[in-house]
Amino acid sequence: MARTVVTTTRKKSGERAKEFNFTKEMIPINDGSSDFVRNYRENAWKAYQELAMPTTNDEPWRRTDLRKLKASSFRLPVNGDRSGYQEVPEELLEPLVSDKHAGQIIITPEGAETSTDQSLTKLGVIFSDLKTAEKEHPEILQKILGKVVKSDEGKFAALSSAFAEDGILVYVPRNVRVEQPLHSVLWGPGIDVAYFSHILIWLEEGASLTYVHEAASTDEPQGQTLHAGLIEINVESGADLRFVELQSWGEHVWNFTHKRALVGKDANIDWVFAAVGSHLTKDFSDLDLVGEGAVGKMSGFYFTDKNQHLDHDTQQNHFAPNTTSDLLFKGALMEESRSVWQGMIYVAPGAQKTDGYQANRNLVLSRQARADSIPGLEIMADDVRCTHGATVGKIDPDELFYLRSRGIALPEAERLVVEGFFEPIMQRIPFDGVKNRLNQAINRKMAQN
Repeated sequence: MARTVVTTTRKKSGERAKEFNFTKEMIPINDGSSDFVRNYRENAWKAYQELAMPTTNDEPWRRTDLRKLKASSFRLPVNGDRSGYQEVPEELLEPLVSDKHAGQIIITPEGAETSTDQSLTKLGVIFSDLKTAEKEHPEILQKILGKVVKSDEGKFAALSSAFAEDGILVYVPRNVRVEQPLHSVLWGPGIDVAYFSHILIWLEEGASLTYVHEAASTDEPQGQTLHAGLIEINVESGADLRFVELQSWGEHVWNFTHKRALVGKDANIDWVFAAVGSHLTKDFSDLDLVGEGAVGKMSGFYFTDKNQHLDHDTQQNHFAPNTTSDLLFKGALMEESRSVWQGMIYVAPGAQKTDGYQANRNLVLSRQARADSIPGLEIMADDVRCTHGATVGKIDPDELFYLRSRGIALPEAERLVVEGFFEPIMQRIPFDGVKNRLNQAINRKMAQN
């Protein structure tokens, strides 16, 4: 009997996605831009050209494949172009952490709309869109732009550095306490569009601020949209920052972000992440505790469905003694979605009395969903307390049985279990408006199942 030999050829996972069609001539040069900003963007473009598109052969990208990214299809948005664009939903503009904003900036393809309480201006607080900041505050930009996140840290970091003209500058002078929160929204409608953003936050010594930023768009059934962004945060000695970052991109958006916070002596940052949108996200979030007594808290919430892919890469870097970091990321996954969390606590030589904690908990709600959780420790000092943990599990059938035995229908019982799973994250968030938004996301995701 003749034997039939069948040969199967698989596409190599290490193949690179195609390059973008952007050119040096497209780099934004606004009237009034300083030589510093121009040089910064030109140097970033050089770094972009030298860096290769990441592949699954690169360790940080092993679990995130970019081959389906239609890189050659993206164009830059045209200022003032409203064709087919939806307005920003009113719910995104409502206060989440107080009854009113001290300032709000809305960035759309039409431009930026800014409103700021005059009392802040008198105190020397700057809350400006990036284009305006280039013209009116070049001396501030020169002190922070590119100082926290370097443009050559990755392909998408370089791309953002070169092309981002949409963004926010937040500057709070020494010992100024901003009582009411600041709020900004980046709205990115349409398809085949590339949005680039750059958020700059600088709190001088003893300053205090609560700031909420959201990146969002509608869902588009066809096509792709790109967002690549940077967030640079500098919290100087004794300063206190509460930063809420919400990601509700449409499920056609490919989202790439590089973020880092430098926390000085006896300073504090309470950083809340929430990610419910995008088709694919690759997010690098670093917490650098650079001053003795610095404290950093990171709380992450994510909920995926359909074929979403969210990849969060976190670093808790202890560069000084007597520093404390506390990270908890929790996520739920439905349908064929996937999450990746890879975290590292690093303790530098001499950073004694470090207290570092990290945990990632995942609740898998379907057989097709997958969660990868990879915690890590790198300890170079000998008098520290560092712990980490990760779990991936399903809904406990005993919990469902208990609820259903009391007359609760299965969908409602599952929702209650999921809400209970996220409760530890909710307890870490001191803002009821943010909690309500996250509960709404839970209800919306589960109602679609």
